[in-house]
Amino acid sequence: MSGAHYCIEDLEVGMEAAHERVVTGNDIETFAELSGDNNPVHLDADFAARSPFKARIAHGMLTASFISTILGTKLPGYGCIYLSQTLRFKAPVRIGDTVRALARISSLDRDKRRASLDCSVSVGDKVVLEGEALVLVPSRA
Repeated sequence: MSGAHYCIEDLEVGMEAAHERVVTGNDIETFAELSGDNNPVHLDADFAARSPFKARIAHGMLTASFISTILGTKLPGYGCIYLSQTLRFKAPVRIGDTVRALARISSLDRDKRRASLDCSVSVGDKVVLEGEALVLVPSRA
């Protein structure tokens, strides 16, 4: 097991972590199989070519899942529990795009062991997704 493990006592507002990945056609097909979302804009190149996007695009929730990667393995990491997430989808992610997910602690409630994080996913300089996450964080006490 490799990854981070922060307790609520270790966290400070402003701490951040990132995760990068190149999105592949196989990622999209695997996500469709796992989720059951077989919308042709994700899977059918001919259909997608006639869409406003002009090509296949990744599922929004696949893009959002990279935030989960950060929360579960980097910040706060192992042992945290995802309580809620808001998402605003701003632009599509295409096959071959390198996505960079970022999560930054925006507030802490040490008594309730909760951390709020501002989250975003970008392709280059363009933000394609943004939102806020709330997690329950383990304590050393």
